[in-house]
Amino acid sequence: MNKKDKLKCATRKFGIFNIYFCRLVIPFQIALRALTKHKARTFLTILGIVIGIMSVITVMSAGQGLEAFMVDQIKVFGTDTIQVEIKIPNTSHVSSDNISGMVQGIQVTTMTIDDAEAIKKIPNVKANYANILGQEVVSYAGTTRQTIIWGVGAGFEEVDPSEVLVGRFFTDEEDRSLSQVAVIGQTVAEKLFGDQDPIGKSMKIGKLKFRVIGLMAPRGSITFFDMDNLIYLPVRTLQRKLMGINHIQAITVSVHNKDIADETASAITALLRDRHDLPQDNPDKDDFSVMTIAEAIELYDAIFGAINLLLVAIAGISLVVGGVGIMNIMYVSVAERTYEIGLRKAVGATSSNILWQFLWEAMVITFFGAIIGFLLGAGLSFLIAVVATSQGLGWKFVISPGSVVLAISVSLVIGLVFGVFPAKTASGLDPVESLRDKS
Repeated sequence: MNKKDKLKCATRKFGIFNIYFCRLVIPFQIALRALTKHKARTFLTILGIVIGIMSVITVMSAGQGLEAFMVDQIKVFGTDTIQVEIKIPNTSHVSSDNISGMVQGIQVTTMTIDDAEAIKKIPNVKANYANILGQEVVSYAGTTRQTIIWGVGAGFEEVDPSEVLVGRFFTDEEDRSLSQVAVIGQTVAEKLFGDQDPIGKSMKIGKLKFRVIGLMAPRGSITFFDMDNLIYLPVRTLQRKLMGINHIQAITVSVHNKDIADETASAITALLRDRHDLPQDNPDKDDFSVMTIAEAIELYDAIFGAINLLLVAIAGISLVVGGVGIMNIMYVSVAERTYEIGLRKAVGATSSNILWQFLWEAMVITFFGAIIGFLLGAGLSFLIAVVATSQGLGWKFVISPGSVVLAISVSLVIGLVFGVFPAKTASGLDPVESLRDKS
């Protein structure tokens, strides 16, 4: 403590303020002078914290943005819907292979259109449609392409938010009579017909000709699946004439009152167990799964929560590395300033003054590192959102207050924890021995 600092302390008349000023404020000022004196070393130490905070903020923001994107994609199908899908018995609630109709190499054939007809009779069910996906070679005027075919019931119009832009959707009568009519998406229309009006034209799907009766409005990608690159066929026509099967893969149900969607889902479960001759009290035997949109959102929340936690833990390692860097630099600083510490103690500085000086150095480094890291992390997260949006993804830029508080508070704790050991070493130095070290 120099003469000017000692004079400041001596002129303070209020006891408790005098203690705080001499033990905290002055060591803070000395810490700032020491940090600005060694700019390169300070910059490199701050850099470790900056990288750690930037990683945590970016990872948490990207995870939250992706979660919001996926949840919004689910909500596109409507918040009043229930999805019934095939699954192999004794497996989890939902299988990633359900969409193909093949679950772990086993084809599940127990769900039929008759199940969909029976579900319609449940009181809270507003409408539903049976559906199945296939893939066929489609051609028109010499242009050939492999395209996803979606067989759906006529109730699709009542349940799904998609709209027909030109023409019309097929009717229930056309579905039951196995009519060879099709409704196509925008991408299919562009690839097959170019600038021509596709309505009324015939295209070949497999070995059969289908007449285009409707063109869907643009819908874009949903959960990374291009909804405009689909051909919609009557589900029975796809079953019997193209795929040669009698089963379906899923039934999508809309309800009158979404507040009792869980009860409706339970009624659907009980009905299908009865129709498939399955025990009512053993879910492991079910060859289907029933999930409300609310359950799907909860499932995504749980999945992304676990993923975010893992990613934050990985990113947090860089914060620990930054803390170790702070401790190493502080130990070097103590070794370099042994004589200075001895001189300060000789003129009246206490061990507490020395301790707080080095603690302030560590905390100032982590604080500024946290601020810079947050700004860079937020900037990088915003850039990710901009790039994703430019690619057609409805990616949201999300920075939650909780992530900011968590990242900055953790960084300060790390600075305090990793700074306390060098600080205690410095405060415990003997002034006489320290003055002998003039290196």
